[in-house]
Amino acid sequence: MAANLTPQYLKAEENYRRSQTPEEELRWLQVMLAEIPKHKASEKMQMMLKTKISEAKKAVEVSRTAAKKGGGRSFKIPRQGAGTCVVIGGPNAGKSQFLATMTNARPEVAPYPFTTQQPTPGMMPWRDVFVQLIDTPPITPDFMEPYLLGYIRGADLVLFMVDLGDDDGIEQCAAVFERLRGGKTHLGKESGLDEEDVGVSYTKTFMVFNKIDAPDAQERKSLLMEFCPDAAPFQSFDISATRGDGIEPLRDAIYESMHAVRVYTKSPTQKEPDRDKPFTVREGDTILDLAAQIHKDYVEKFKFGRVWGEAVHDGTVVKGDYVLRDGDVVELHVAM
Repeated sequence: MAANLTPQYLKAEENYRRSQTPEEELRWLQVMLAEIPKHKASEKMQMMLKTKISEAKKAVEVSRTAAKKGGGRSFKIPRQGAGTCVVIGGPNAGKSQFLATMTNARPEVAPYPFTTQQPTPGMMPWRDVFVQLIDTPPITPDFMEPYLLGYIRGADLVLFMVDLGDDDGIEQCAAVFERLRGGKTHLGKESGLDEEDVGVSYTKTFMVFNKIDAPDAQERKSLLMEFCPDAAPFQSFDISATRGDGIEPLRDAIYESMHAVRVYTKSPTQKEPDRDKPFTVREGDTILDLAAQIHKDYVEKFKFGRVWGEAVHDGTVVKGDYVLRDGDVVELHVAM
């Protein structure tokens, strides 16, 4: 990657990586090209971005033509909470039961495959915030909903759920990896873009071995790790979505993977903030990013902020580039 990349470029790059539509990809590629430092070291990246912009424009036209013809299904789910986690897997892996256990959502749960016909969101509580979980239709050797690639790309985290209660779990696991092979959307140990091709993205993934309480579950897991080596590099968790085994460590790991920062706000006339409903921003975000969340006009009208937190003295006056820390209390002062 080009040296001396600006925070604005890095933020555009992250938004591009999480784009779910050709229109979103095009928008953020154009911002990346505008924000990338223009010097000798970045010439190769500039050329790559221009090529990707050209490809994205063609993809937008194809997408619009297909939409006019009514081709393909699409389910747009707005991002909510501290981050988004997509749950994928083969038939009958227990994804819907997991969603029901972790959230207040009530998807149809049945002991037979293909119960989930369309993506189903739910909000997972973690202390005083929520993380969005999305249950998805199963992936098989013969079929995967095309929109799932957008979901995987746009997620902060993917949970790849494997059925340890059935001997077919190994085959189903291998089928999912095979379906995702060769494209530009990949599962990864960490999220990011390929340094040689910014069009190739990786989304951080956990392997979740479900039904660990089933007879012979450990033997099936050992066989899976031997015969499906693609699963080996990823961090893994053993759970029982039905009985609740291993749920809390996984819940904590999901939240930590969001890289979220909780910020509590108060008005100048309040003594204490509302600690029941914090705002969530991403690590590295500034007080101006918070202002944009609260009201679209607050960024332009921002004068200064006051912050209470572990990194500053109580009531410290800060500028718009102050980087927020978890647990900060913020008082925004804007021009009226």
